[in-house]
Amino acid sequence: MSDILKSVHKTAKGLRKAGAIDKTTMRQFDALCLTSIHDFTPEQVKKLRLANNLSQPVFAQYLNVSDKLVKKWEQGESKPRGAALKMLSLVERKGIEVIA
Repeated sequence: MSDILKSVHKTAKGLRKAGAIDKTTMRQFDALCLTSIHDFTPEQVKKLRLANNLSQPVFAQYLNVSDKLVKKWEQGESKPRGAALKMLSLVERKGIEVIA
């Protein structure tokens, strides 16, 4: 999340606490602050893994998936979905340390 978005979100939380904005509006601010996700190509998965100097088995442990699944992603036999897709997006934006 950018510094500007963090500041806006913090302000919105304060306004919600003070009763100046309603729960629905606060949910909209919360949604803006979520890590966006996108589909990853096999090349992007491999590039992300290599950028973090990780083997497939170690990368898989970080993502809490099997090394066979990481291999399938990198070979285009399967696509990351669900929580794994979110984790890849986090690693891409903030580095492997955020999920360590």
